[in-house]
Amino acid sequence: MKVYLDTFIKMNKFIHRIKLFVKMLAFLANPTVFFRLHYKDFVEQLALIGPNSLFITMITSFFVSLVLSLQIVKEFLYLNANDLVGSILAISFIRELSPVLTSIIIIGRVGSFFTAEIATMSITEQIDALFILGINPINYLFLPRVLAMVVILPILNLFSLLTSFISSSFICSTIYSIDASFFFQSLLYSVFLVDIFKSTLKILIFGLFISIISCVWGITTTGGSKGVGLSTTSSVVTSLIVVFILNFILSYFLFSDLVSSFEIL
Repeated sequence: MKVYLDTFIKMNKFIHRIKLFVKMLAFLANPTVFFRLHYKDFVEQLALIGPNSLFITMITSFFVSLVLSLQIVKEFLYLNANDLVGSILAISFIRELSPVLTSIIIIGRVGSFFTAEIATMSITEQIDALFILGINPINYLFLPRVLAMVVILPILNLFSLLTSFISSSFICSTIYSIDASFFFQSLLYSVFLVDIFKSTLKILIFGLFISIISCVWGITTTGGSKGVGLSTTSSVVTSLIVVFILNFILSYFLFSDLVSSFEIL
């Protein structure tokens, strides 16, 4: 009986979080919310997310692109398709690997921190204190974090792409004797700039969902220190699942209609 009761409580809490998530999306859809932003907190969140996440993002992108280049380039050389190497790698990084990898890093490093921080404030009644002081927790806690995530993630994505291109050119020039200038020239396939824009749009949506989930899961935490750990774990798992689902949906609608992607400018 206790097992069924615990399951019911968890499901009820999950449904409550989903409702709050939808309300937050509707709240952010109103342009006037930006006038309620606490800019000092916004700048603090920018500093927290950006510089502290840049190094691990670039390191991850560097080694993942090294491995991908090792596995892919030799197959194209075997097919005597040297001029397609840069385009294929660029398409892989821009459309899929870079946005997803950057989002996963941010979920583990920043999303979990957001949840744990707000959850601790919730169980120690600091959020109730904000209400008593006449401060809206949504404007004070949610908005700076959500907007900072949306602003910083596309920048991290661009750094990730640049790192991937450099590491791939390094592998191609040192192991497969493909000149770096030829490699970078072959990066510019016909819809390169369009793909960059769509990749940025994709990671903007990822950042919006990750930040809202992290904050909502934090503010709905109950059960003391154990609840903080459970909410943080649940937030990370939920964010990962949502990113993977969104990645499929966005990839289908953003990239499935493109043709002649392999044409070199």
